[in-house]
Amino acid sequence: MTHHVHNGTVDNQYGDDRYDDGPLDADDVFPAEPALDAKGRPVLTAAQRKKRRWKIIRRCAYAFVGVFIVIPAIAFVITYFSVDVPSPQSVAQGQSQAVTYLYADGTPMGKDVPSGGNRQILTADQIPDVMKHAAIATEDSSFETNSGFDVTGILRAVYNQVTGGTGGGSTISQQYIKKATDNDAPTLTRKWTELAKSFKMNQTYSKQDIITAYLNIIYFGRGAYGVGAASQAYFHKDVKDLTFSEAALLAGLIQQPGRSENSKVAHDRWNTALDRMVENHYITAADRKAAQFPTPIPLSESKDDSGAPYAFITDQVKAELAAHGISDDQYYSGGYTIQTTIDPKAQQAAEKLSTDALKDQSDNRLLDALVAVDPKTGGVLAYYGGPTIVDVNGQKQAARDWADTPQNPGSSMKPYDLTAFLKMGKGINSTFDGRNNREFDGRIVRNAGDSDSCSEQCTVAEAMKISANTVFYDMVLNQTKQGPVKQAAEEAGVKTKDNGGGNSQIDISNNNISLGGGDTKITPADQASAYATFASGGLQRDRHFVLKVTNSQNEVAYETEAQPGKSAFADGDPELSKQIAGNVTDTLEPVIGFSKLKCPSGHECAGKTGTQQHTRRPDEPASAANANAQTWMVGYTPSVSVAVWVGADGDQALHGKGSSPIFGSTIAGPLWQKFMNTYLTGKPAEKFDQVALIGNEAPPSDQSTDTNVPPTGITPTDTPDPNAGNGDGNNPVNPGDPNGPSGGNFPSFPSHIPKPPKHTPTGDPTPTDTGGTPTS
Repeated sequence: MTHHVHNGTVDNQYGDDRYDDGPLDADDVFPAEPALDAKGRPVLTAAQRKKRRWKIIRRCAYAFVGVFIVIPAIAFVITYFSVDVPSPQSVAQGQSQAVTYLYADGTPMGKDVPSGGNRQILTADQIPDVMKHAAIATEDSSFETNSGFDVTGILRAVYNQVTGGTGGGSTISQQYIKKATDNDAPTLTRKWTELAKSFKMNQTYSKQDIITAYLNIIYFGRGAYGVGAASQAYFHKDVKDLTFSEAALLAGLIQQPGRSENSKVAHDRWNTALDRMVENHYITAADRKAAQFPTPIPLSESKDDSGAPYAFITDQVKAELAAHGISDDQYYSGGYTIQTTIDPKAQQAAEKLSTDALKDQSDNRLLDALVAVDPKTGGVLAYYGGPTIVDVNGQKQAARDWADTPQNPGSSMKPYDLTAFLKMGKGINSTFDGRNNREFDGRIVRNAGDSDSCSEQCTVAEAMKISANTVFYDMVLNQTKQGPVKQAAEEAGVKTKDNGGGNSQIDISNNNISLGGGDTKITPADQASAYATFASGGLQRDRHFVLKVTNSQNEVAYETEAQPGKSAFADGDPELSKQIAGNVTDTLEPVIGFSKLKCPSGHECAGKTGTQQHTRRPDEPASAANANAQTWMVGYTPSVSVAVWVGADGDQALHGKGSSPIFGSTIAGPLWQKFMNTYLTGKPAEKFDQVALIGNEAPPSDQSTDTNVPPTGITPTDTPDPNAGNGDGNNPVNPGDPNGPSGGNFPSFPSHIPKPPKHTPTGDPTPTDTGGTPTS
């Protein structure tokens, strides 16, 4: 249809009556063009703007629903039908598996079987409601009503993550899936799949079945997977016989199973579980008030250790594996075989000789420890920390690992004094006043007796051999200062609480550090490792127990990388570090003979004894003031470093055979020598590398023609020869060791070290801490 407008009229080409001829009304004309803004856009009315705004909102809402609801719902449905929920039976097959231990040569050491390892999957009616209620209250209070996941809990967990708070949002169903799949990766994919499986589990099984499945596989500590195993491991009773208080403890430990032996943690978790049981109306407030903490049975009784490796070795291995990603609750689940660094010959010798060393002693308080480390690798060759189970008032209890317990090192600290001194560029031929009873800032420091002193010009080399306290106290107080001594010890391999997280501690608040007393305490394991750095020519390697770990599929789960060693005493300068270590070794070689010990045939060796005097208590006899509490022998060849400690639990006035005090050369020294002889028999001869002297050459000596110098090494006996030295040096107020050296016969020094001046030592050099008070 066409309209023709002429002079205000419209032509009707169709010739019908649908259009009237005549002029147009005002409203019949076409609208004018809309108004435009400065940018050329139409200016909208308020109604038009409101309409457009709602149109945008609707479209965003549609997009939001599509992206965040429709698409996830579709994906969730697809995931739901594509995943399976593992059964407790299938999960149990991968748990509670014995861990096989091998020696370094691949021969079997034993199997570490978990507590309750041969457990069965319990049914719902075999687990009492009190145990189920304790777990629900502690782990997932909304368990009875949620659908496998708790939106509120998830939001709470997100909030805690953002704000730095604590607490997660996992339900019991989610925890079951996480444990069943052994997948805790912090990824969205894992979390998404976990939610789908948790939801499917709640659609497939009843709540009773889910809580039963959960309690059958969750880890409770002590190597116990499942509540049946846990009930036996902690209380030696069937789970059906658990009280609500015992159930609360087990439920509480689910959150921190690796700290089950920490009394404070156990009490805190028990209290938390009981409080939540009250909140959930599972027990009454009166029950809560009357509850008594259920003391678990001793750890040593929680499992059968027959055929198991030495427990203190497995403890160290577990700690090492945890640091490399195999946690305590994974330890028994992988079917692992662990090849250790332990040498079978060395370990058997360590256990037998250490036990034999105390057999005939009349002092039943005596304890000992022995650790051997390979200087070339850092691997532990032997580890003995005493018996693993002790009898206390007729009850068996887990014993302390004395190889990993810090003790005052006494004079075995002096090599670190010397290391700090050498790092200053000063040498072993430097001289100090080595006379007895010297006063330093109002403190009297003594050696051992009036006649046991060096001279006014005592070389450091001579002072190390006879263990002259006055020299090393002077050296640290006025030359090196305390900080560098601590640094030298840590560089060598002593792991303190603030350097490597070890158990050892080194106090620099006073000069007790110079003589290894006061609050300076080092573990035998650290001493063996640190002296290994001297043995390796200044290359420090971290101590370790594990060579390789394989799982049940014979796949390598962890393998220790070879350590080239780092320059310990001179960062980036291995030659200088070697020179420093070599100079320390040069001073420690003559100590062996002076201490009435002998190197293994064909092997050069070096070492240092140490003694810490007992602090007499008012209720003790006067003779207790002459007794010692700690004794050491730490020494090495190029292929093995061995630390031996003999002491007691705490500061005790110890004695050897009869009533005589013990020294480093009394029990520790002979034990060290017997171990070295046993281990190194048949091994190639060894010599230390020769290094250049640091500092000055030897001063003139009037003993250059002395012919009364015996060869290094005298066969020791358990009772020191009154004509031979002990080589110890930290008996603060001991008026004189009756078994100490009294003659002037000394072993030959290396050619570049001066022979000692004549003197007449009579006993272990002895410092005094403050005004005659023994160093503690």
